[in-house]
Amino acid sequence: MDRLSTLLSLFGVRANMYYSGELCGVSPLYGAVQRGYLHLLQQGELGLAISGKPVQRLTQPSLIFVPRPSRHHLIGDEEGGAHLRCASLEFAGGASNPLAASLPDLIVLPLAELPMLADTLKWLFAEAEADHHGRHAALDRLFELVVIQLLRHLLEQQQLKSGMMAGLADPRLARSLMAIHEQAQHPWSIAELAATSNMSRASYAAHFKAVVGQTPAEYLLAWRISLAQKLLREGRSMALISDQVGYESPSALARAFRRRTGLNPRDWMKSVDADSPPD
Repeated sequence: MDRLSTLLSLFGVRANMYYSGELCGVSPLYGAVQRGYLHLLQQGELGLAISGKPVQRLTQPSLIFVPRPSRHHLIGDEEGGAHLRCASLEFAGGASNPLAASLPDLIVLPLAELPMLADTLKWLFAEAEADHHGRHAALDRLFELVVIQLLRHLLEQQQLKSGMMAGLADPRLARSLMAIHEQAQHPWSIAELAATSNMSRASYAAHFKAVVGQTPAEYLLAWRISLAQKLLREGRSMALISDQVGYESPSALARAFRRRTGLNPRDWMKSVDADSPPD
């Protein structure tokens, strides 16, 4: 089963490399609107300070993944030696992206624990050191590939214990989650989803809530509204969106939208426009 492709095709990530070199002193990162971060410590030592937490000292090559906007600092030794490659990340759908929302606030892993990323990281570091035509564009795509491979690693190693990604890592729940992701317009019932996972209705509902942290009905609503938010940001009409996400009319979608977000779609779009940074 391919548990990521549909998810990434709908709610993928775009990277923008903004720093490559040696870090001396403190680099503040304040969590730009709608941005996450991926930092790669290639060599040297580094301090990582997240707001409200003690400084974490990294003494070996490491990956630092901040999937959502979060104030943090990278602290290099005054004499230098910390070689960094850094990219900001924009997930499709903005703050309502269900993939970014399902991840921890911070993931820090030694590169030695990520063997499946070795070839990509070798390519990325070599590209960063070179001066080829198209270097920046190539590095952006390589950072995106690192994110995809990291998500694959988290799934295969079952490193996340709750949320959507934990559900996708569960062999039984993955079937029903993939069905929801691929066919949001289908009128899913709990019994039908349970049958997709080869479980009884009661066992499925209890297991789903324990692993994902929501009931199946809550998850289905959240997924549909996340899709609707993405399509609204793309300029689609409510009439088209309601059909795509499984509601019989725009008014039915608007009621579900308000139930999930506390706002009607028009007011939600106004809030998104107000929060968007200027071009």
